Order: sequence, then structure tokens, then C-alpha cells
Amino acid sequence: MNPLLINLNGWEIPIIVLVVLILFGGKKIPEFMKGLGKGINSFKKGLHDIEEDIKADTSDNNSNTTSNK
Repeated sequence: MNPLLINLNGWEIPIIVLVVLILFGGKKIPEFMKGLGKGINSFKKGLHDIEEDIKADTSDNNSNTTSNK
């Protein structure tokens, strides 16, 4: 667990949200979250593709070793 999030009290979270709103404005935050969501989705898709490649390679190796015997 992140030690920074454990020590946050009830009033500190709304203050942080208020500071972020003041710094970035109301229009920039949805754009940022949309970009963050797209980045997470592409990262998950990349991980899924890598897992499929690994599974395909291991099944190819298994079929090659059984046919070589």
C-alpha cells in the first residue's frame, strides 16, 4: 500500500481536489482523464496481446517437440 495515502485525513482530500481544480481548471481535468483512460486501455490491450503471443509460442513449441519424437 502507498504510505502517502494512508495518512490522509478527511479534510485533506477535498483540499487537494480544490487545489487541482484551481491549478488545471474545470475543462482540463476531463481531457486529462480521457487521455489517461485511453492510455490504460492501450496498456491493457498490449499486455493481453503479449500474453496471447506467449501462449501461442508455448503451444507451437509443444506441438513441435511432440512431432519431433
